[in-house]
Amino acid sequence: MPVISPPLRYHPDLEQPQPDEAETDASLEKSFDHILETTAEDYGRAVRAVHAKAHGLFEGTFRIDGNLPPELAQGLFANPGTYPAALRISTNPGDILDDNVVLPRGLALKVEHVPGDRLPGAEGQGQDFLMVNVPVFAVPTPDKFAGKLKLLAATTDRAEGAKVALSTVLGFINSALGKIGLESKALAGMGGSPQVHPLGETYFSTVPFRYGNHVAKFRLRPLSPALTALTGTIIDTSGRPDGLRETIREDAASLTGEWAFEVQLARDIEQQPIEDASVEWKEEDAPFVQVATLRIEPQDSWSAEKVQRIDEAMHFSPWNALVAHQPLGGINRARRRAYKHSSDFRVRVNGCPFATNAEVAK
Repeated sequence: MPVISPPLRYHPDLEQPQPDEAETDASLEKSFDHILETTAEDYGRAVRAVHAKAHGLFEGTFRIDGNLPPELAQGLFANPGTYPAALRISTNPGDILDDNVVLPRGLALKVEHVPGDRLPGAEGQGQDFLMVNVPVFAVPTPDKFAGKLKLLAATTDRAEGAKVALSTVLGFINSALGKIGLESKALAGMGGSPQVHPLGETYFSTVPFRYGNHVAKFRLRPLSPALTALTGTIIDTSGRPDGLRETIREDAASLTGEWAFEVQLARDIEQQPIEDASVEWKEEDAPFVQVATLRIEPQDSWSAEKVQRIDEAMHFSPWNALVAHQPLGGINRARRRAYKHSSDFRVRVNGCPFATNAEVAK
C-alpha cells in the first residue's frame, strides 16, 4: 500500500496569477459577447454562453455525512445536515444543438440555504458546484481557455450538420481507441464522447477549490443501483433532436437515485497542481472520499415550474460560494468575470432578474 501524504494546507500563495490575465478576461468577454448576441438573435431570447441546452432539471436533497474526520469536516461540510438542492444537466456549447451532436455533459448543482461567510459578489444563499463528465479541464491555463472559447464562438450558428458529422467521426475514433486501452480525454473534450445516459455518468469539478484549511477537487459519482444501472447505457438520439431530455424525463418519473459527493484533498503541489487544470490528480496519490449524498425522488425533470425556476431563473457560478470554498487557479479566476458577464446579459435582454434563493425562485 502506498503511503498517502497529509493534506496540503491552504495558503493564498498557492495561487500564481499571470500578468496577462486582464487581457485574457477581455478576450473571454469578447467571445462570450459573440455567442450571446448571436444566439439571442437566433432564439429571440438570451441563453447561457456555455451549457445553453439543459437535458434534465431536478430538485433533491444534499445530506452531509456525520462523523467526518477533521480534515474533511470543513466549510459547508463542517457539520452534518440536510439542504435542498437544485440540479441542472446540460451540454457545454452556447448553441441549443440537436442531441446528435455528441459533446461532454455538464452538471450544475446548487446547494441552497447554506449558512456561512460568502465570497464578495456571491449571489443568494447557495453553494454552487459546476462539474463535467471528464476528470480534467480541456486546457491548462486561462489564455488557452480564451483561445479555445474563441474557436468555439466562431462555430456558433454555423453548420450544425457539420457539427453532427464531426462529433460522429470523433466518437468512432475514440471508441476504437478505447477498445485497445487508448481512449483520448482530448478527443472526448472535442466531442468524441459516446452518447451515454447522463444520469449514469460521473462528474468532476476538474479545477481546485479551497476546502476550509485545505485544497480539493470534487466528484459526483452514481451510488444507488438505479443510477449505476444507467452507467454506459447508450441513448439512441437518431431523429430525436431532444432525445436526451425525453429519455431522462421518462426515466426520472420513476427513479429514486443517489450520488456520492466526494472530496479529493490535494497532498503534493507538484502532483496536484493548482494552476494547471489539465493535470489529473491521480487517485492513488490523492484518494476521493465521500462527504455527502445527493438524492432525488421520482419527479418530472422538465416541468414548466422547473424550467422557470432552475433553467431560466438560476445563475450557476463557481463564485456563488462560501469563503471556505473559494475557487482556485487561473481557470477559475477567468470564469469569475466571464460567467457574471453572461448572467448580466441574460438579465438585460430577457428583462427578468435572477432569483437568488429557493424562496424567491418559487
